[in-house]
Amino acid sequence: MLMRTTWRRRTVLGALALLCWSGLAAPPTGAAQPPTTTAATAAAATFSDEFDGPAGAAADPAKWQTETGDNVNNHERQYYTAGNRNAALDGQGHLVITARRENPANYTCWYGRCEYTSARLNTSGRFTQAYGHVEARLKVPRGQGMWPAFWMLGNDIGQVGWPNSGEIDVMENVGFEPSTIHGTIHGPGYSGSGGIGAAYTLPGGQAFADAFHTFAVDWAPDSISWSVDGAVYQRRTPADLGGRTWAFNKPFFLILNLAVGGYWPGDPDGSTTFPQQLVVDHVRVTTSDTGTGRTGPITGLAGKCVDVAGANPANGTPVQLYDCNGTPA
Repeated sequence: MLMRTTWRRRTVLGALALLCWSGLAAPPTGAAQPPTTTAATAAAATFSDEFDGPAGAAADPAKWQTETGDNVNNHERQYYTAGNRNAALDGQGHLVITARRENPANYTCWYGRCEYTSARLNTSGRFTQAYGHVEARLKVPRGQGMWPAFWMLGNDIGQVGWPNSGEIDVMENVGFEPSTIHGTIHGPGYSGSGGIGAAYTLPGGQAFADAFHTFAVDWAPDSISWSVDGAVYQRRTPADLGGRTWAFNKPFFLILNLAVGGYWPGDPDGSTTFPQQLVVDHVRVTTSDTGTGRTGPITGLAGKCVDVAGANPANGTPVQLYDCNGTPA
């Protein structure tokens, strides 16, 4: 496990879902300018989870796996548990990731006996994609020390490690900034506190914990744009990297987690109440209407490849899953 002194970030499970690497950008120096454009619309769906199901059920194991363990790299305080203890459906179309002040099974963390439990889920080995529209509709928790995130990692992280794998942070929030979220990219030479990104702040003192919001990226071979509720607030291209490697031309997998404490958010204090919840209404991934989506097969659920009928980018185009055999879709 790589020990890092730069702040920010949770570790990533490698191919075997064991917590190992970590990254994230330093907080941008100021909030992004008010958005002036709207995000690109999306076309054929390649992944969708509406989290329908009975209350208490675990997330669909064909789409998500849970990660377990602590995270020394960011000095987070939680222990991520398996199953549905800290990540379960609520019976109303949501996945609820719950952080609790507890230690029900004598979990051991980097600092001793763990003080909190929470959950982290990813789609590694189940769904990956390069390019397209990636979004989640979320309601974040509130309180000092809370650190919810929706993000992606390069599927080759087990071979090349972090940050060479690349990382796209669609949304992060820290409890001491209730009105602000961050979107960031990380790669070789621009990782940890050197990540490249921007912040978006709600107007009028609104807090993200007060309502659901849709956080998305529109990802093409030579650009990534971030949006909140359809309004674009930043766009990054290889020109922003000063000659460093653009690590975003390959499949990535999705991650949802709720961390407690760490270098960036700081630890919970007397003002923090528990339990706290990251509520996920949906996660959706589509190809892009812009015509700049990936070429070749997209890996869908259960490792299947996705065929878009006639390579048609129009909304509503049917898709089918098939056994990947090394040939293009």
